[in-house]
Amino acid sequence: MRESIKNAIGSTVQDLINSGEKTSFTAKELKLLGIEIPKVELSAKDIQHIRESTHLSQSVFAKLLNVSSSSVKQWEQGKRIPTGATKVLLELLMKSPDILDYRIVSNY
Repeated sequence: MRESIKNAIGSTVQDLINSGEKTSFTAKELKLLGIEIPKVELSAKDIQHIRESTHLSQSVFAKLLNVSSSSVKQWEQGKRIPTGATKVLLELLMKSPDILDYRIVSNY
């Protein structure tokens, strides 16, 4: 495939993904088109900043993420790092700190 065509297709696919359209590309196909899913990199300071931007204590933040308070404390101290979907969820919270507000329900 010519490079210019590959770039045009890759750009179109990226636009589809960014717009929220459903796609069914495999990781191999995306790689061939020059599209990659970047790894989520978060420092201890990033995690602390994310939590503080939600205006929640470590224990409430942990409950919101469905992890232990100890995990949040260790992430913020740099002793452990979050893994899997938790990293992606933290990245989403970095971009939109109120994204999980719906999970906090008043009983009044």
